[in-house]
Amino acid sequence: MSGEHNVDDKIFDEQVHEVLVLERLGYRQELKRSFSLLGMIGFSFNIVTCWTALGGVLIIGVQSGGANFVLGQANLVYPEYIIERWHTVLLAYLIVLLCTVGNVYGPHLLDKVSRVVLIWNIVSFVTVIVVVLATNDHKQPASFVFRDFQNFTGFGTAFTAILGLLQSAFGMCCYDAPSHMTEEMLHASREAPKAIVMTVYIGAITGLVFLVSICFCIGDITTTAQSSTGVPLIQIFYDSTQSVVGACFLSSLVTVILLFSANLLITEGSRCLYAFARDHGLPFSRHFAKVEPRRQVPVNAILLTCAVQMALNAIYFGTLTGFNTVISIATEGFYLSYAMPLLARVLARFTGHTQVLSGPYALGKYSIVLNAIGLVFLLFTSITFNFPTVNPVDQYNMNYTSAAVAIIGLVSAVTWITTGRKNFTGPETGITITSVEVTKGVDGEGSSGEGGEYIWTFASGGKTLAGPGLSISINYIDACCTPMKMLPGMCTTHICSEEDGRI
Repeated sequence: MSGEHNVDDKIFDEQVHEVLVLERLGYRQELKRSFSLLGMIGFSFNIVTCWTALGGVLIIGVQSGGANFVLGQANLVYPEYIIERWHTVLLAYLIVLLCTVGNVYGPHLLDKVSRVVLIWNIVSFVTVIVVVLATNDHKQPASFVFRDFQNFTGFGTAFTAILGLLQSAFGMCCYDAPSHMTEEMLHASREAPKAIVMTVYIGAITGLVFLVSICFCIGDITTTAQSSTGVPLIQIFYDSTQSVVGACFLSSLVTVILLFSANLLITEGSRCLYAFARDHGLPFSRHFAKVEPRRQVPVNAILLTCAVQMALNAIYFGTLTGFNTVISIATEGFYLSYAMPLLARVLARFTGHTQVLSGPYALGKYSIVLNAIGLVFLLFTSITFNFPTVNPVDQYNMNYTSAAVAIIGLVSAVTWITTGRKNFTGPETGITITSVEVTKGVDGEGSSGEGGEYIWTFASGGKTLAGPGLSISINYIDACCTPMKMLPGMCTTHICSEEDGRI
């Protein structure tokens, strides 16, 4: 029994620690912490899902998404059916609406769903690789896969090789997903970095194996690219299996992953909007920062995410070039967002403003070197995203990403100068916890769970903050005087007098 109590106390202490870390940044715990490490790996990998993402950008670019896979199978079964762009947009709208409903009414299922879909993803990956390799009787030679270089761009070999980074970069973005979900993770300080690293490992391995296998099984490149299905991967499945049923079965495995990925992307995007609104970074921030207390999800932020996705999908009604530009902007935006903290870290090192960022997961003495390598790669790929992909360049195949990014930058700068700098708060710094009172709730008292769950309320700086799972009373100040340990292994508190003027 004592061993069980020790385990419960350890879990309890870690939960308190996560809440205190959040409180020190000036935020209150409003979202429900339910994600385990495995659940978050599933969440993140099913967003990155490198091998299916690469399957969607084979040959023709980035327009082969979940809706395209559904319509591509319809064309394979009924060759007389001709896919129109408006079909794709309307089906994408249906997917977005269904995902929005799932995010609003089923947030308590996200951890379980993420774990199930992780298993589905890995099993589907193995199934696809084994089936296409086993059934394809006209495989390409190794020289075609590893040595031959076919260039249809009109540019030189070196430049074309650089252009190929866009597709691989698209297949390996979004691995930052756990960082947007830390307020919903158990033991986030320790487990979120692990989830990010594991997602990259799994994505890199599955992506490489998938590309090599598919390259062995691909037929004529021009014929595959011009497939009436609109999705070259479906054509490769059909050419390998010589069966409509077999091709649809493999395509359906991918489609399920892409549909769940769409659902989780809305989850991730809504949490970004919620966090930005909480810092007063959006118009009507107070509205989008609200959390629905019963479900403990930012419903308004979810609805805004839905609206933005539908608006961006509408571009596909009119122009494929414009839609591809949006995708390029999104990919470049991800990579620039990854590069900014690395740049700040490197500059701080050389300007003498480095701060020690302690935590359970750190790179130690190799940190600055790895930060610099990552920064160089991210900046290089971000520049590459702005290049045109076909020569000669005209108004129809021009890459307008650089112009769009410049407009976004200009709007951001104007917004910051006019309103942002007055309203945006960001996380608080220098807050120190002075006292903590913890009580354990009884079964059914403010708890959504089973007997012995904790429930918390904060009393900090004269305001009352509330969150699920634990009961804590906190007071804090902004400066440090006499240090003392409050909760062993959790936080250091400081006592100051009122004469200091810092209470």
